[in-house]
Amino acid sequence: MPKLLVHLATGPEHPTRAALALLVARTAAGEGHDVQLFLAGDAVQLVRPETAEAVHGVGTGAFAEHLQALREAGVPVFLSGLSSKARGVEGGPGLELAPPQKLVELSLWADATLTY
Repeated sequence: MPKLLVHLATGPEHPTRAALALLVARTAAGEGHDVQLFLAGDAVQLVRPETAEAVHGVGTGAFAEHLQALREAGVPVFLSGLSSKARGVEGGPGLELAPPQKLVELSLWADATLTY
């Protein structure tokens, strides 16, 4: 199956776009694709539990629900270390802080990259 990287750089100010990125990643993983997720910029704020719970897209579902489904499916979730540090976001279980080189590595690994 093709490998897919979903790169989300949109934060909670655009809930529909943020939830759509995870909905697409969740759908691809559910279809058996090898999926990896990289959050950068304002998107790293979305992993804060209170923020994730508050983000609901119009027609794209609940961000927190999609994130939980991705974690249960074993989809790796990377957070930009630089973006996280600048916004006071820490990694945690299933959330790996990563340098810019990791995004480059994932981009080269993937057969397709979707950016939101």
